[in-house]
Amino acid sequence: MEVSTSSASLLPYEASSVGVARRRLVGDLQAAGASEVTVCDAGLVLSELVSNALRHGSPLPGQTFRACWRLGPESVEIAVSDGGGPTAPTVAEPEKLQSGGRGLGIVERLSLRWGVRDEGGETTVWAELPVQYAGSDQLVTASAWDA
Repeated sequence: MEVSTSSASLLPYEASSVGVARRRLVGDLQAAGASEVTVCDAGLVLSELVSNALRHGSPLPGQTFRACWRLGPESVEIAVSDGGGPTAPTVAEPEKLQSGGRGLGIVERLSLRWGVRDEGGETTVWAELPVQYAGSDQLVTASAWDA
C-alpha cells in the first residue's frame, strides 16, 4: 500500500489551537484510510505535544507554534515546535493525586519512539506512532526506521 501525506501549520500560540491542530490531523488520517485506533492515538499524542508546548514552552516569532505530521505506509510522525522553555521535555513520574505531568508518559506509551530536537532557537518534540489502516488487521509494531 502506498500512502504518503504530510502537513505543516503555524498556529496561534493559544489553547484553542489544540483542537484546531487535532481536527486537521484527524481529517488527514481519516482521508488516508487510517484505522480508528490510529486516528485516536495520533490525535491524543498531538494534543499532548501541543498542550506541553503551550504550557512549558514559549512562542515562535509571531506568537505561533508549528504542528507537523507525515504519514507513511507503516508509521505517522508527529512534531510540534515552539520557542523552547526553561527545562527540557522529559517523562515525569507524578504522584498519584497530582493533576498533571502525565503527557509525555502517554506519548511514550503510544509511540514507537519519540524525542526532542533543539535547533536555532526552536524546540521540537516529535513522536512516531504505528499505523493500522481501516480494513487491515495488520499493525506495525516496530519502526521502519529501525531496520
